[in-house]
Amino acid sequence: MLQENQPNQQPGLFGLKYSNRDFTQKESWGKNCFNSSFPASLCSYIHSRNLENIYLKLDSNLKVIHSTISTVELYGINPLSDNLFYAFETQFTPYQQYLIGTLPGVDLVTQARDTGICLRAIEIKLTALPDHTTCELSQNLYGCEIVIRPDTIVYLACSILDTFKNKLNLLKELINENFDNITDWSDPQIIILYVSKIINIIDSITLSIVDVQKPLLMQPIWKTEGKSPKLSEYCLDVFVWSDLAFTRLFIDLAKAEIDLYGTIKSIKRHTRTIIWLFKMIYDFSINNSFNHKQIIDNLSYNTKNDKAFAVSGRVTHIYMKSGILEQPRIKKTEIKEIIIGGGQNLLSPERRFDAIVYNSPDLFD
Repeated sequence: MLQENQPNQQPGLFGLKYSNRDFTQKESWGKNCFNSSFPASLCSYIHSRNLENIYLKLDSNLKVIHSTISTVELYGINPLSDNLFYAFETQFTPYQQYLIGTLPGVDLVTQARDTGICLRAIEIKLTALPDHTTCELSQNLYGCEIVIRPDTIVYLACSILDTFKNKLNLLKELINENFDNITDWSDPQIIILYVSKIINIIDSITLSIVDVQKPLLMQPIWKTEGKSPKLSEYCLDVFVWSDLAFTRLFIDLAKAEIDLYGTIKSIKRHTRTIIWLFKMIYDFSINNSFNHKQIIDNLSYNTKNDKAFAVSGRVTHIYMKSGILEQPRIKKTEIKEIIIGGGQNLLSPERRFDAIVYNSPDLFD
C-alpha cells in the first residue's frame, strides 16, 4: 500500500517508520544521511509497487548475470513491517567474531525490533546516471561511477568468511598454498609476483560458494537528461550486487593487466583491493581472525587509503547493461510518494541529487 501524504504529516521517508534517524530534524537530511536513507526508502517503495530489485550475481563461469531480488529478501524482513528497525551507519555485530579490533559500521543494518537481532548488512551507493565518462554517449551506453570505501572490503571479507565459518578446513584446502615465504607483504616488488596466484585462489574460493552468495551492496541509480541537472521522466531504480558479483568490479580489471608471463607491472587501487581481500581471508584461515586495520594501513603500496577503488560508468555499464538501466521504472512524479511530509524542505542541497529535489518544487505539487 502506498502511503498518502497527509496535510499535517511530519517530514519523513516512505517505509522508514522506525530508525536511528529522526526525519523531523534537519540534521537527518544532510548529504551523508540522505545518501543512505533515501535509497532505503526507495527500496521499500519498490516493494510497495510489487516490483523487485535488479540483482547482479555471479554464475559458475565467473560472469555477472542479472536476476531479481525482492526487498523482503534484501532486508531479511518485509520492509513495511512494524518489526523492522533501520539502523544506519551501524555495526553488523554478527561479523565482529571474524576480526581483531573494532568492526567498522556499514551504511544500513536491518534489525528485528522484537529481538534486536541483526538481519542484513547493506552497503549503499547512490549513483548518478550518466557519469562524466558516459554522458556524451548514447543512452544505451550510459553508466554510473562507483567509489568504494575500504570498510566495504572488510564487509566483503566477512560476508565470504561467514559462509566458511563451519568449513575452515575447506577454506584451507582451497587456498592450498603456504605464503610464509613472503617476508614483507607491504613490499610491492615482492607481492607483485603473487598477484596472479592470489586471483586464482580467490576465484576458486568464489566458485566453491557461488550457490550461497548473498547481497552486499545496494546501488540505486538516478538518471538525468544527459549531463544536465534535470531528472529524466523515468529516473529511479535499484540494482543490488551480491558479494561475489561485486568482486568482479576489481578482479576483472586486474586480470586484464596480467601479461603473458602471469605478472603485472604495478599495484593499482583495484589490485591492492584484491590483496587486501585475500590477506583478510588468508589470515582468518590461519588465525580464525584478521586485523583489518593493520592490513589496510600496512598494505598501502604508496597509495592513499581514503578509498579502496573507483570504477567509471564505462566499466559498470558492462555489468549493469539492461533495459532498466536505459529506462528506470520509477518516475520523477513518484518522488513525492517517497519523500513525504515536506521532507524536501529540510534537505541541504550539497550534492547534485539533493539539489535537484530541493530546487524542483513542482515534483511535490
